[in-house]
Amino acid sequence: MIALEKETMAAGFWDDPVSAQSKMKRLAGLSGDVEEWSGLEERAGSLVELIEAAIEEKDDSLTKTFVEEIGGLTGKLDGLEFKLALAGPYDQRNAIVAVHAGAGGVESQDWVRMLMRMLARWSERREFGCQVLDVSPGEEGGVKSATLEISGEYAYGYMRSERGVHRLVRLSPFDADHARHTSFALVEALPEVEQGVDVSIDPSDLRIEVFKAGGAGGQSVQKNSTAVRITHEPTGIRVSCQNERSQHQNKAIAMRILTARLMEREMKLRSQEVARLKGEHVSAEWGNQIRSYVLHPYKMVKDHRTGHETSDAEGALDGDIDGFIDAYLTHGIGGLRGDGRQSQA
Repeated sequence: MIALEKETMAAGFWDDPVSAQSKMKRLAGLSGDVEEWSGLEERAGSLVELIEAAIEEKDDSLTKTFVEEIGGLTGKLDGLEFKLALAGPYDQRNAIVAVHAGAGGVESQDWVRMLMRMLARWSERREFGCQVLDVSPGEEGGVKSATLEISGEYAYGYMRSERGVHRLVRLSPFDADHARHTSFALVEALPEVEQGVDVSIDPSDLRIEVFKAGGAGGQSVQKNSTAVRITHEPTGIRVSCQNERSQHQNKAIAMRILTARLMEREMKLRSQEVARLKGEHVSAEWGNQIRSYVLHPYKMVKDHRTGHETSDAEGALDGDIDGFIDAYLTHGIGGLRGDGRQSQA
């Protein structure tokens, strides 16, 4: 924080307004954290003095007040300690979350739809925003893939806990015999990118195509070419958006998704280089089965990284996943932190 303060006072700091504003925002956040810790320390110090005085005077009339104040301080401390798990440089940002169906056709595509609802309901519980940026519907039902933007304080820090493969076991509603099926879906979480600060893109590296947006048919199919597909040729990363009714809006959203994916790629490359130098193994993302949701023959949701589980499967699928998120963050585990480095158990 001291280094950042010195940087803001340096000559030419405002020569790059976008970068300067980003650093000032970061400094304001750090200053707020310092104020919270300082305020807690001051409250604790005052309470200790009052308790010592009461003990010296053998006055127990304020015992109940002291107990309540200690409880308040403990709760505040727990909250601040939890925020330390969200200390990555990108953790405070909004999150772009992509959900992809695994093998299994309509079963896995319906599972993507269920996960989309789960994340939307979690966002609603926290009073976060949740906007669908792009959806690729399945031919028979469900969703092949979807991209959401979850906006709120520390949205990306929280959503890091959801990265990986989610497994569903249930009696299939699409099977006439009601046989038990296992479905898989991959969840990706990307931090929202600050244009001109995190990633610079050469326009000549982009191939931009427009096409007619798909849909269920009838009036939902666009008659004009409003959907946009952008390919970043140096990396081969391809994104598309067809949700909005104007080509301009779809292009803007596609660019936001592309820049987030480019930053994620840079974070992974940095992490892999650190792992190579340390001799650590970095597993492929599809190998990270993080959580199982079992609806038959019993009901249970279990996180394979932390061991946290609940028998309230319906509640979890309705967005009550804070227990899983808290367990992941407080365990200090699980692949990439918000800065792209490997966290330690």
